[in-house]
Amino acid sequence: MTRIPHWLAQHIAALRVVLVLTLLTGLAYPLAMVAAAQVPGLGGTSEVTGADGRPAGSSLIGQTFTDAKGNPIKKYFQSRPSNAGTGYDATASGAGNQGPESVVDTKDRPSLLTLVCGRSKAVGGLEGVDSSRPYCTDDGVGAVLGVFYDGGTSGRATQAVSLNQACPAKPFLTRYRRVRVTCAKPGADYSHAVIVPVRGNAPADPAVPADAVTASGSGLDPHISPAYANLQAPRIARERGASAADVHKLIEQYTTGRALGVLGERGINVVELNIALDRTYPKQGA
Repeated sequence: MTRIPHWLAQHIAALRVVLVLTLLTGLAYPLAMVAAAQVPGLGGTSEVTGADGRPAGSSLIGQTFTDAKGNPIKKYFQSRPSNAGTGYDATASGAGNQGPESVVDTKDRPSLLTLVCGRSKAVGGLEGVDSSRPYCTDDGVGAVLGVFYDGGTSGRATQAVSLNQACPAKPFLTRYRRVRVTCAKPGADYSHAVIVPVRGNAPADPAVPADAVTASGSGLDPHISPAYANLQAPRIARERGASAADVHKLIEQYTTGRALGVLGERGINVVELNIALDRTYPKQGA
């Protein structure tokens, strides 16, 4: 029996791989996507209609429910923050590109920690709940010290600065390692300081949930968590002249489960929920 040359066997195997991948990615996958697009809820238009019968955006893209000055409209559930352009701009979808190490503000940009702290303070004030969270100051910035040591990165502390609290702000901490804490002086160089985030005594499980203070990866996600929706329920009930129990029922009605039962978390499409609010409780609040 004549054996196929090794080089020819390799070429035949490569052609088989090309053929299989062509069938999968060039035929099977496109056909599957076309079929999925015909399933209600997966394909077709995502346009939603408001209580007045006019187009009210897309169910796939979030919206900001704020006034011309950027203040929350109290009669509506508020969305999570968005880093897409000025907010939910489909042409500028994207994350803020800041991670866990973004704790010190710069001249041109607040740190991720300060953004989270400021948002938590604002939400706490709007909803009338405790806004404190770990590593945040009472005035809503990152609780971060810049500490100078006589040994460079170790030894005796010689200076401690509250980096995100510019003078004349009062430092969130009076003393650190027997050194008086001072506020940051604009223009001063603290690049050689050791960065020390201070947890503080805030609860490990803050009253303001995480999705109320952080943006989604796309910046377009229209969903909020049940925890954030229920936090807003008392305000919505007051503004709409409804009972808190009825508002909670509406929240539960618009809560969707995990994808395939296991992926992700339960969520609520805030765009659809606010349209339902206008239809069910049309009272106009502030």
